[in-house]
Amino acid sequence: MDLKNFSQAIRELAEEKGISAERVVETIEMAIAAAYKKDYGQRGQIVRAKLSPETGDIKFSQVKIVVDETMIKSEEEIAAEEEERARRLAETVEEVSSGKAHTRRSDEDEEETEEGEKKVRFNPEKHIMLDEALKIKPDAAVNDEIAFDLEPHEDFGRIASQTAKQVIIQRIREAEREAVYDEYKDKEMQLVSGIIQRIEGKNVFVDLGRGVGMLPFEEQIPREFYRLGERVKAIIILVEKNQRGSGIFLSRIHPELLQKLFELEVPEIASGAVEIKSIAREAGSRSKVAVASNEDGIDPVGSMVGQRGVRVSTVIQEIGGEKIDIIEWSEKPEKFIANSLSPAKVLDVEINEKRKDARAMVPDDQLSLAIGKGGQNVRLAAKLTGWRIDVRSQKTEGASATPEGEAVIANEEFVETAKEEKEKAHPEVAEELKKALEKDEEVKEEKPESIDKKAGEKKEKKAEKSASVKETKSKSKKNKQINK
Repeated sequence: MDLKNFSQAIRELAEEKGISAERVVETIEMAIAAAYKKDYGQRGQIVRAKLSPETGDIKFSQVKIVVDETMIKSEEEIAAEEEERARRLAETVEEVSSGKAHTRRSDEDEEETEEGEKKVRFNPEKHIMLDEALKIKPDAAVNDEIAFDLEPHEDFGRIASQTAKQVIIQRIREAEREAVYDEYKDKEMQLVSGIIQRIEGKNVFVDLGRGVGMLPFEEQIPREFYRLGERVKAIIILVEKNQRGSGIFLSRIHPELLQKLFELEVPEIASGAVEIKSIAREAGSRSKVAVASNEDGIDPVGSMVGQRGVRVSTVIQEIGGEKIDIIEWSEKPEKFIANSLSPAKVLDVEINEKRKDARAMVPDDQLSLAIGKGGQNVRLAAKLTGWRIDVRSQKTEGASATPEGEAVIANEEFVETAKEEKEKAHPEVAEELKKALEKDEEVKEEKPESIDKKAGEKKEKKAEKSASVKETKSKSKKNKQINK
């Protein structure tokens, strides 16, 4: 064995897979033990191997578990167990042939398992009695393990070598999964950056370096397009173990994504001078962020926006052009609710602290702005503040929204009111529009009559022309007859 290349291969494998060199050596030892048992071991034996990477020496040992009389099944119990097993097998074959379902099997297996944990069938290759173990090891106790040296072998057959190879591959994969899980299990709700590796169906797989994260379709920003090789940022929402590897699930619609992106762009958040109090988000459309200042003389909204909007523009670009409203948080619910309805101007806010209800009064020309398209503005304000907000104008009712995101237009006259507000804001345009509509109606009414008159005049002209043509023809005929 080339010990230099062997040790180097162990180090390279450990570095590539991100696991310790001791774990790699342990995996090789398990593979060698499996190959030894395949060629030279007995059924039920527990074979272990010890490898020394420095010298290349391999030592094999057989492990036996110490048991006493109370842990061993008697011959009567073994015979009864065999009969019971044969009876169950016969019943199973009969039920399968008759097509009947057998639901009793699971309960019986559980009882047998519980008994199996209490008592075991003695195997001299696997167990050793306590009195014999005390002769070898004076301080031996029940369930202890005693090792016996085995004769070393270096030549293994093809099947044993293949078994060792499969053990190494399987154990290395398991060690790699555990390493990835251990690295990312403490990174839930943290921001990660990766490169899009592949797209399968509607799911996007992102290469995070040590592991691969999956961005499900439900956690993607609506109408966002992903390209292979593109770098994206997302939040780790869940890390779990499964048979195919460590499952790392990502999200780009979680409100925490905005929190982490602003922490990267705004140094005042990292220093603690500015704090993000709450976030309400409808991914791909609009978000509201409430911020507060912990130090005097610092404008929280200005810190988030940045000079000429550089900071907030960077965040908006990262999340695909989603609109972000940054408002100032306040300890007073009335002021906080009024700020949350920005950009609309609020005249007055009445609150009911017991029911967590609030009524906001806005000017007539600000009602549609306060409610937003499809009730989005008031809905986000309710999520942001945690209050049920009812928006009303001085003349008509507007809309209400709950913190759960339900928005309801309270009066159908809202549409008409909005039209009236537009007409009031631009009276000249409205007057010209009315005149144009009146002219169109007059034209529509006059058009059929004029068409009928023109058609009648054309018919009369045609009739006159035909009559004159007939007269000229008759006169020419008479003149020809006279001349003859």
